[in-house]
Amino acid sequence: MAEFIAGPRVYSCCNCRSHVSLHDDIISKAFQGRHGRAFLFTHAMNIVVGPKEDRHLLTGLHTVADICCATCDEVLGWKYERAYEALQKYKEGKFIFEKLKIVKENW
Repeated sequence: MAEFIAGPRVYSCCNCRSHVSLHDDIISKAFQGRHGRAFLFTHAMNIVVGPKEDRHLLTGLHTVADICCATCDEVLGWKYERAYEALQKYKEGKFIFEKLKIVKENW
């Protein structure tokens, strides 16, 4: 059962509109996803975290896991599980949502 938030400035899955994060949880809007711009969030909800894998991203090697909407299974981005470079450690445990995969609700 999807969790819904009563309040302003929520991000939802582009496909089914399940709430996935809050605007207040954005750390940065300056990230690059597979399909363009992406946002880094501290928290996510109503998602399923896939298997971990190592990927070479723009900022080096990271262990990441794709995140999908728990309601409709749309791939929304990924979770940073491990960063191998010291300057990238702040990403660990954080979530990337691709801008094309989320929509604003109650703005």
